Amino acid sequence: MAEALRAGGVRYVVVSAPEDASAATRTLAPFAGTAVAEFFRDRGEHALVVYDDLTAHAVAWRELSLLLERPPGREAFPGDVFYLHARLLERSTQLSAEAGGGSLTALPLATTEDGRLSAYVPTNLIAITDGQVVLSRGLFASGQKPAVDAGLSVSRVGARAQAQAFRHLAGRLRLDYASFLELESFARVGTRLEASAQRRLEVGRRLRRLLQTPRLAPQGVMAQLLRLSLASQSDLLMRIPEDRVSELATAMEAELPARLTGLTARLEAETVLSAGDEATLAEAVARWVEARLLPEAAHG
Repeated sequence: MAEALRAGGVRYVVVSAPEDASAATRTLAPFAGTAVAEFFRDRGEHALVVYDDLTAHAVAWRELSLLLERPPGREAFPGDVFYLHARLLERSTQLSAEAGGGSLTALPLATTEDGRLSAYVPTNLIAITDGQVVLSRGLFASGQKPAVDAGLSVSRVGARAQAQAFRHLAGRLRLDYASFLELESFARVGTRLEASAQRRLEVGRRLRRLLQTPRLAPQGVMAQLLRLSLASQSDLLMRIPEDRVSELATAMEAELPARLTGLTARLEAETVLSAGDEATLAEAVARWVEARLLPEAAHG
């Protein structure tokens, strides 16, 4: 079943194949959805097709393969599941200007059993796609939303597609944060930690607060760069009480851009950070934070 919707000038087409539909219908639904997306692409427009989800699609194909008496392979799936999904996902492309300039982007979803990323279908999709975003049930239960596992989530084109300012400031932030999550899990068993490891835990907890933003409040370029600049200054970050990191970060991104109007305008237009810009940004952040903390220290 297909349904076309329109909201805010954007067209949505939903191709539905529920679980009680026949295996043949569930197998053909993603291909039908891709054909609809290609219609927009071939008209010079940009289309996104979301496959929710390809694990269920593989199960439907397994049912058909068993009826066709094809030999099962790994995890009882037929051996051509990889080819089936590769043939589907590789239809996503960017057309040249001569061909109309349209594009088709694929966002395949897969379900993992007990978070097992090494299952057959997830590993196939990892081999085909340009990266993966892994959602963790444990992080979701702890209240982190979206529950993105920074250690397992990978982008194989992120550095080339990311704006220079973000790439430069973020640096090793993802790896450091993933390392903190591992250390935090290790610390829960009650192991005695060295001073350096304890400091990494304290910095990591503050980073987690810093990366949390209000719900339904998209961050502008300058707001993100201010938070990343603070994240790169671990000594300064350690001076902020953990329970006040989010509050101060929100206040900082509301006040500082107006004081750095020239830098804000240039970064939002070009998103390129020079060494001088980085130093100016870091100094402005440090002065603002120290000015906020100084009255509290004097009062205390």
